[in-house]
Amino acid sequence: MGYKRGLKFGTALTVLIVLIAVYYRNTENVLQKRLQALIHGLEKLENKHVITSRPKVAIGYGVCTDVYVNAKQLLTYSEKIGRPEHFDEINTEIELLKSFAYYFRHGAAAEFYVLRRYMANRTLFDMLVARARSFPSSYSTIGGNAAIMALRFAKEGCDVTLAAKLTRSLHQMMPQVINIVGGETKRDDIHLVIEYKHGDVWGPYSSARANRYIVHNDANNPMISSFEAFDKLLSTYDPHLLVISGLQMMDNYPLLDGEKEKLLLKVKKQMVNRSSSTKIHFEMASFSEEKLLFELCETVIPFADSLGMNEQEIANLHNAMYYGNISLVANSTPRIATVLDQMRTLFKLIRTRSKNIAHSRQLTRIHVHTLAYQAIFTTKNSMWKNTMAAAAKASLTAHRHVCATSHVDIKKATLILDDSFSTSIVDGTRIALDIEKPVSCWDEILKVGSENIPIQVCVAPVLVCTEAAQTAGGGDNISSAGLVLQI
Repeated sequence: MGYKRGLKFGTALTVLIVLIAVYYRNTENVLQKRLQALIHGLEKLENKHVITSRPKVAIGYGVCTDVYVNAKQLLTYSEKIGRPEHFDEINTEIELLKSFAYYFRHGAAAEFYVLRRYMANRTLFDMLVARARSFPSSYSTIGGNAAIMALRFAKEGCDVTLAAKLTRSLHQMMPQVINIVGGETKRDDIHLVIEYKHGDVWGPYSSARANRYIVHNDANNPMISSFEAFDKLLSTYDPHLLVISGLQMMDNYPLLDGEKEKLLLKVKKQMVNRSSSTKIHFEMASFSEEKLLFELCETVIPFADSLGMNEQEIANLHNAMYYGNISLVANSTPRIATVLDQMRTLFKLIRTRSKNIAHSRQLTRIHVHTLAYQAIFTTKNSMWKNTMAAAAKASLTAHRHVCATSHVDIKKATLILDDSFSTSIVDGTRIALDIEKPVSCWDEILKVGSENIPIQVCVAPVLVCTEAAQTAGGGDNISSAGLVLQI
């Protein structure tokens, strides 16, 4: 009797296990089909608009060599580090370790911080770079916001001019299709990119997301040393798009009083001197120096047609313009409603302030790229076209870049966006994610003073890469890819 009961129980258990296995296999198949439909929908939009001409794009400023190394290889945790601390500038190895611990620790709380620091001690910096390069797993690539954007624009079929001062050896690494102006230097600026993956453990801390901590000892980029040659070229060159980027290298860089302001005024003049047929895009970055960010709000942002930024940068700019202070920290996965509200506020503030600034341009485009989604605002009937396709292309580029692949592999992709989202925190409309038509677009009217400005809003989900091959340069590739279809 007991034998028969045991046999029945064993049979029932086997059947249950088989049913569970079938359920999970079916669930996985459903998820894969869902992701495949999403990829197909995004690619269909991306391929709908193909570049038939070679739009001229001029990009400033700078280039560097990025040296990548694993954090746990380069930096050794010890009890001597003590309490983690934030430093605007790194001067000693213990300051570096304390600073890294500060960011790595807060990363465990799913927060995203400014992870770039200037190291004034060149001897220490060179020693760290040499140590990093001694590891077989370390590698070097072309770096710098302007250079990365130039590479992406060239890859997408644009006629590209880059403003950068670089050594002959680094110049030879750049594709010949990119025209480089700025002259030669004896020493390239180097950025030491200290990377860590999701779940990495360093001492008592663990990381909540893949990220990187960057230190540099730049001499050319903070001084915009390629400016004069670039300005001379622009006097006879009429590009379809001028991109201003790399200005964050001035952040906490030791210059005499008034020097940064003078450099930014030169950039402003360069923007003002462009014809109305040239679109101007300013690519934001992480700024921790309050005075510099406020200066940008006066001398650069009012003279751009378009702005590009990530989730941290929009939170920082929003705080600076709305509250008058900056924030070193922002949620790494902000709700769509939060970001869209920040975009609306910034659009209104910038358009309002620009009315009282001579020679300013009217902001007509904002692109915010986050880990989970792309959001693009464009004013209706403006110079910017194909907003829906641009959001799709930006989304696909985000996955391709981080996974270092030319196609989206559903085995390395996940969707972290909810099945629906609200268009605003206050009185927002709920929009469901349509897998077959993945980019959601709608029209709005934004009231700016006495004006009612019609805009188009597009939001695209990102197929997040689950096996990150590279984390740096993502924003630059995404912004450039979004712009390509809108020039």
